[in-house]
Amino acid sequence: MKTLGQVKDELKNYNGKPVKIMEVCGTHTSSIFKNGIRSLLSPRIRLISGPGCPVCVTASAYIDKLVEYAMRENTCVLTFGDMMKVKGSRNSLTEAKAMGGNVKILYSPLSAVKMAGEESNTLFIFAAVGFETTAPVYALMMEEILKNDIKNLKLLTSMKTIIPALSYICDKEENIDAFLCPGHVSVITGCSVYKDLAEKYGRPFVVAGFEGEHILAAVDEILSQINKNRYFMKNLYTSSVTEEGNRKAAAIMEKYFESTDDYWRGIGKIQNSGLKLREQYQEYDAGSRISEYTEIIPRGCRCREVILGRINPADCPLFRTVCTPLNAVGPCMVSAEGACGIWYRNREVQS
Repeated sequence: MKTLGQVKDELKNYNGKPVKIMEVCGTHTSSIFKNGIRSLLSPRIRLISGPGCPVCVTASAYIDKLVEYAMRENTCVLTFGDMMKVKGSRNSLTEAKAMGGNVKILYSPLSAVKMAGEESNTLFIFAAVGFETTAPVYALMMEEILKNDIKNLKLLTSMKTIIPALSYICDKEENIDAFLCPGHVSVITGCSVYKDLAEKYGRPFVVAGFEGEHILAAVDEILSQINKNRYFMKNLYTSSVTEEGNRKAAAIMEKYFESTDDYWRGIGKIQNSGLKLREQYQEYDAGSRISEYTEIIPRGCRCREVILGRINPADCPLFRTVCTPLNAVGPCMVSAEGACGIWYRNREVQS
């Protein structure tokens, strides 16, 4: 087994063919900066971000619907803070609130049940946004809604599943050589979900933790597979990720949600990539099944290319000039998990 020093030396002096690795998870992107990973790699190894931020890929039509609800009488939109500044086709929730709309920030979905029970004359719309990591919590929220017979709390869902998105990227983006799989999502899904992707597309899919040495080990594993021309899924995060994942979480998700085609901002519609409430729970749905999407990309914004791994955030002409966290043009700058926001906060770090 290689020592950490040997891994660092090999990665720094790598002189093989150029390799482009997509890290899908925003936490990995943050850790790459925190640990100065890029400065430890050969220039021939390029790390790029992918669609690992659920807020960033939430359609503007979804934001428009939330804004519409916020402006109605006796209606309150409940959301996490990351969603507040994401613009729809016209306004964000922050702007809606400034215009008199009723929007409240929550830190736990389950507190929405308590709030709805205490204010029975208000219709509460909960913005259920996220990947597989948060979907089980929304399912538990549904359990509480039913148990407490809450009738004035509905979910507007924009939940995505990552495997269809990775498959889409493999089909459309030929220049990505390997994937650093999302650690938190993999805890729920298990690592076996990447096996078929690795076999079908002939690319390494490596699951890793979030410490600097974990990421270096994953890059080393990817290069080893590429050098041997053998591509497969490798789980290096065995302390938290199993083959089958969290079965209890999967079971409660399946109880309340079903797969559906969904729209990813910056990408488009991806088959079976969304989670919506099942038919028997439609009375708790606030109109999540939006049939038509029209995205108006702000002039100069290159979030689409960032999400697809075609460019790094610093390559966007608006980055750090027109587009900043206080005046975000595109969604990737808004969220704490968005690639542009992470790059902005670490702009003084060597990249």
